[in-house]
Parts: sequence; structure tokens; C-alpha cells
Amino acid sequence: MDTERFLFVSADAALITDLAWQVHSEGHDVKYYIEAEGDREIGDGFVPKTDDWRAEVDWADVIIFDDIWVGSDIGTGELAQELRERGKAVVGGTPNTDHLEEDRGYAMEVLEEHGVNTVEHHIFHEFDAGIQHVQEHPAPYVIKPLGEVQNVKRLLYVGNEDDGSDVVDVLKAYKKAWGHRMKGFQLQRKVEGVEVAICGFFNGNEFIDRVNFNFEHKKLFPGNIGPSTGEMGTSMFWAGQNKLFNETFGKIEGWLADEGYVGSIDINCIVNENGIYPLEFTPRFGYPTIALQEESIESSTGRFFADLAHGNEPEVEVHNGYQIAVRVVLPPFPFDDEKTYDENSRNAAVVFETDSREGIHIEDAKKVDGQWRVAGDNGMPVVVTGKGETMQAAREQAYDRIDDIVMPNLYYRDDIGERWVNGDGDRLQAWGYLGPQTE
Repeated sequence: MDTERFLFVSADAALITDLAWQVHSEGHDVKYYIEAEGDREIGDGFVPKTDDWRAEVDWADVIIFDDIWVGSDIGTGELAQELRERGKAVVGGTPNTDHLEEDRGYAMEVLEEHGVNTVEHHIFHEFDAGIQHVQEHPAPYVIKPLGEVQNVKRLLYVGNEDDGSDVVDVLKAYKKAWGHRMKGFQLQRKVEGVEVAICGFFNGNEFIDRVNFNFEHKKLFPGNIGPSTGEMGTSMFWAGQNKLFNETFGKIEGWLADEGYVGSIDINCIVNENGIYPLEFTPRFGYPTIALQEESIESSTGRFFADLAHGNEPEVEVHNGYQIAVRVVLPPFPFDDEKTYDENSRNAAVVFETDSREGIHIEDAKKVDGQWRVAGDNGMPVVVTGKGETMQAAREQAYDRIDDIVMPNLYYRDDIGERWVNGDGDRLQAWGYLGPQTE
């Protein structure tokens, strides 16, 4: 296989370290840039680094951005678009696809314009107006912050009361605590059903044939209890372009082609016997989803993304069973507490009781004299994956691998994949959404 020169760019926090390590391990030339000063040690000892990604653009055959954020005035979609106009092969978005994640109202407009069903939703920029809406239209709602605080995952709130009284209480609390920073929010009617994310890979012109279906576990504790995190674990499988895909991404494929989008794009939905209801876009890699996708791509990961960036149809081989990923974390995750982090987690050793590193993926980790250590400021050192012919087999493999990791104070969810085993899979199949999982 011909080698390529890959430039990985983390224009904010370091998120793409494991993919860079995977591609480097396959024999490709890799350089990795991290903008955030507190994250720059992440990946040391695993991948070659650069201090100036712009100086490496001419060197690179493929440039990969990991997120949509650069600053308040510019996103990586704008950078990616400019580089493509210069003839570079880039995995990344456009200003409009960045906007899908930044502005949930805009995302719903795009879906509605292309005939995709959406959940009833309203955008508010004043807390009192949102409170009044719930009081006048009592129902369970989901609160989704907009703007700079939308990545503070613990602010997302899913209402439970039929009269919306808990949502009113939370909005009043947010007004006091976050009114100075939360400049807007979306109220979305809560819909019961199975939550499933449809993830497609787009090459600038069309989606590849294989589609990834994944199930996020966002709460900190087993049983979906506790504060929201970015993600505590994911279960997934690959399939063809079935009904779930056709009723969502199938309808906006032309819009994405007009944009020239390249890379992974995910749409999270609630599905029930009555229909498919998209909730939000992730027009970038998901984390730790990308680590799990790497694990389940059984052909060359580097070749896959090189083909995608060059507008080709990748010849990708994927695991035909099931996979799970478990994020293994340290205090004070998911909160920010520098003292707690310094006392418990900073520079901690990551020790393995076996020589095997199968299924072990790095997030906030570095290697010093051959020793894996915790890096950065977030307390998310590794992701552990497993795969099998059944979801239960994938679970057993992943958790067996976790048992071989020694880190003081580590914690993780021990129920990743159980929702599928306990009925979500049967319900999706009974409702006719999945179709065959192999072609």
C-alpha cells in the first residue's frame, strides 16, 4: 500500500490523537498539531508533532480536522473550504455544515426544507419567554443550550414531568446561574422511543455504502443517572443504507454535495413506531465514537480517509457484528477542578497487567520512556473497545480488557450496550427500521 502524508489538526482541544496514532501505526507519515496549550502534551511519544500546522500544508497529502471550533469568528469549516479551493485533500466541513452544530434552529430548517420530519422545537433568547411557553403549553421538554455554552454537556436537561414543571424550575435556576453566558436555548418536545445516531461518511459527492449506527451513553453513571458528559461510552454496528438512513441523510445528500462536505457526519434521532425524529447534527467526528469506528474498520484506516478526502469511493471492510467503547476516566471528570485533578490524576501512570494493547485507544494520554501516562487537563486517558458477533460478546471483551488496566481512582460505566441487549435492538427491528445488517 502506498503511504500518504497526513496532517492532523486540533484547532482547539486535542480530540483526534487516537486516529493520528492509528494512521501512524499503519506506516503513513503523520504530523499532529494541537492548539490548546493545556493539551499540547497529549499524544507525546505516540505520534510526531508540529508547532505550526500551516507550515506543513504543502507537505501534507491529506489534512484532517477534528472539530468545528477555532474561535468565535472562524470555524474549521472555513479553513477546510479554503484549503480545498487551493487543491488540498481535506477531511473537514464548510461554514454551513459547521452551522448545523452551532445553531440547532438552522439545522432543523435544513431538515425541514428537504422533507425530513422534525420534533416540535422553539428557540428562545430570553429565559422568561421560554418559561412562559412551557407554562402555556405544558409537556415534557428537552433544554438544549445554544452558543458558547452548548458544549457544557451537563446543562442539557431532559424533562420528566408531564406538566413541564421541572423544566420551568431548571430554566429559573439557569437564569440565575448561567444568565450571563447562556444567550439562548432550544426547547424541544420530548419524544419517547429508541435513541439512535446514524453516522455516514461523505466524500464530497456522496455517502459511502456502509453506514454506522451507534447508541450513545451520555450520563455519568450506569442506568443513565447523574450529570451529562460528552460521552461515557457507545455501542454500534455497521449496515447498509436502510430505512433509517434513507429517511434522514438520504434526503439531504444533495445539500451536502453542494457544500462539498468531506468526513463523518452524524444525526442523532429518536425513533418509535410512528416515525423518525432527528434531534441534532454532529458534522465532525464523534468522541469516543471514532475510536470504536477505527476498531471496527478491518481494512486500512489511513487508506479509508485518504480515499474519502480525495473524493473516491473507499473499499472499506468493517466488522459485521457489534462493537462497544467504554471511556475510562479519572477525577474530577466531567467537572473542572484543578486541585482535585492535580492531587488525583495529573501525570498518573496507566498500567497494564498484560502485554496486549488490543482494543486500547488513547484520548488524553502520553508516553514517557515507554510508560503510558495521563496527559492534559480533562481526566479522559483511554477508551477501551470490544467487538463480537453479538452485543453481549462485545461487552464481555471490552470489560475483560478494562480489568487488565490499573489506574488509581479510575471509573467507568459498566452498562454500555445493555440497552441494545435489553430490547432496543428488538424494537428497532420490529418497527422495520434496520433491515438486513449485511448486504
